[in-house]
Amino acid sequence: MASVTSLSDNVQQHLASALSATLPEAAGADPLLRRSDRADFQANGILALAKKAKANPRELAAQVVSHVVTGDELIKYVEVSGPGFLNITIADRAITGNLAARYADDTGRLGVPTAAQPGTTVIDYAQPNVAKEMHVGHLRSAVIGDAAVHLLEFTGENVIRRHHIGDWGTQFGMLIQYLDEHPHELDHKESQVTGEEAMSNLDRLYKAARKKFDSDEEFKTRARRRVVDLQAGDPRTLAMWQKFVDESKIYFFSVFEKLDMEIRDPDIVGESGYNDMLAETCRLLEESGVAVRSEGALCVFFDDVKGPDGNPVPLIVQKSDGGYGYAATDLSAIRDRVFNLKANTLLYVVDARQSLHFKMVFETARRAGWLNEDVTATQLAFGTVLGKDGKPFKTREGETVRLVDLLDEAIDRASAVVREKAQDLSEEEIAERGTQVGIGAVKYADLSTSASRDYKFDLDQMVSLNGDTSVYLQYAYARIQSILRKAGDTRPAAHPELELADVERALGLHADAFAATVAEAAAEYAPHKLAAYLYQLASLYTSFYDKCPVLKAETPAQVENRLFLCDVTARTLHKGMALLGIRTPEKL
Repeated sequence: MASVTSLSDNVQQHLASALSATLPEAAGADPLLRRSDRADFQANGILALAKKAKANPRELAAQVVSHVVTGDELIKYVEVSGPGFLNITIADRAITGNLAARYADDTGRLGVPTAAQPGTTVIDYAQPNVAKEMHVGHLRSAVIGDAAVHLLEFTGENVIRRHHIGDWGTQFGMLIQYLDEHPHELDHKESQVTGEEAMSNLDRLYKAARKKFDSDEEFKTRARRRVVDLQAGDPRTLAMWQKFVDESKIYFFSVFEKLDMEIRDPDIVGESGYNDMLAETCRLLEESGVAVRSEGALCVFFDDVKGPDGNPVPLIVQKSDGGYGYAATDLSAIRDRVFNLKANTLLYVVDARQSLHFKMVFETARRAGWLNEDVTATQLAFGTVLGKDGKPFKTREGETVRLVDLLDEAIDRASAVVREKAQDLSEEEIAERGTQVGIGAVKYADLSTSASRDYKFDLDQMVSLNGDTSVYLQYAYARIQSILRKAGDTRPAAHPELELADVERALGLHADAFAATVAEAAAEYAPHKLAAYLYQLASLYTSFYDKCPVLKAETPAQVENRLFLCDVTARTLHKGMALLGIRTPEKL
């Protein structure tokens, strides 16, 4: 199926040819087209061109208009307004015709084109820590990263997922030593263990090891020796370390499954995955002069990074005792992703509080020549999750909030909303829909805010049927499915010859802008732009539904055409929500 050129692109091309016919030197100039409340589109580009050509903008605009072909095919009429803007009205036939072409796309892509020259992007997201509970802070990296994966894959990009889990470091000395002295702590009575059980095993062991470490000097010494054994690759120590990783993965997979997210085992390459590269990374940086020895440590210095005392704060790649910090691992990961995975783009979905670290790491990699014009690295930095009080989200006792508890509560709230509205759903269906609505609500609240901003976690608001929530979008979708079921044998069909009501035109023009929105959201790593588009689509659909009878329209052709508008809207909602990682139940 060929991709469909959107109405705005078509109009843009028509205006560009009218511009160059009027002013040959304006060939290739941008007409600056945008949606307008005075007409369907407004073009503002003539003002700048008139200034350049020292012409009167209104007169130039009138000349351009004389070169624009109007009629039923695309542009119905165009008029000059204000100082030289063009107000453009699209023909109803063109709106219906373009949507019909999107509707006919049997690949399910709604005529959205793929990128002409896709590259390879490695997305680093969802990075939990081994032997530690996932909390609300892990939510954003997972949800935003997952949406970025879907968006980029949809545009044709080759996406490699990476989950850089925290599976290495000094804390493992304490855990492994404790397990060595209490060897049955991670044994499973049953062959199948749930994620919740795995986490409670790890949590119990972690607390016991911590207590012993803090109170028993001899144990502390043994635990520190254990770190040396781990780093040296002692087989017995590594085997015990692997037990912690495996137990943690049972828990991780259960949480990601609850989040309705696909996390694949080969994509989990933790800090340990780069151990073999660390020494070489340091050697390359030191030999090229990018890093220098300072008080025994291997450091990279920056002109613009200074501490409160005015002294430079370096990026420490190797500590004076020979140990490696996060920087060595992150720089090795960049080498792996650029040279082995052949990535053009590295995207890191990481908390904004780590921005300085990544700025220094990326700059170091640029100085080393690993990043350049052809290979770029970007941090998609996200803000903090706040409680209703506007402070970082904590439990009443001041603890960080467990992610599982949060998701369970969202599902409970959503199930209550679904039960209240459900007319003919069984208990089993209510539970299934409640999960889809609850998880969707949590994801949408996160994705509908620009990633860089903090957002308030307010479950009452998230599962509300009114306002900018995923539940509102899911109900709009389910309502359309209900109309299509009631239509029985009457099939949706496009009738380009029909005149459209204002609300039909507004809905049609917005539905046609799906491709442009997806392209923009993918290019800017901005899922919130797609969320805003979908909310507006559902709102425009609500206005259409309120003002235009569908099954009781005046003529059979109008019934079919309105069913067609309903179905195009539903398919666009379904596809758009799927790109955000949210389900759209057929019945609610």
